[in-house]
Amino acid sequence: MPEARTPAQIEAEITRRRQELAATLDEIAVRVHPKTIVGDAKARAAAAVDRTAGRTYVAVNRAVTDVRAQFVSADGSPRLERIVPVALVTIAVVGLLATSARRRRS
Repeated sequence: MPEARTPAQIEAEITRRRQELAATLDEIAVRVHPKTIVGDAKARAAAAVDRTAGRTYVAVNRAVTDVRAQFVSADGSPRLERIVPVALVTIAVVGLLATSARRRRS
């Protein structure tokens, strides 16, 4: 059987519970305040952008490294057997585009 509490113990318990409730209500008020909600949304958006930018950087860096490896040997010298054909194709495509643009203007 539980011990009987004194009025002072009951009053102390009520005071403690009121303080806990007040702290909880203060925390809820802060969480639902518009500035807090906007700040949280901004922080989440910034984190998402940072993650996306980081992933993009890694992907681009990997792609650049892979392409560079195709045109530069391990010792850093250019691989002319690969650069020359790509340069010729690029010049041909640019020439075709320029010719096509001139024909459209005429």
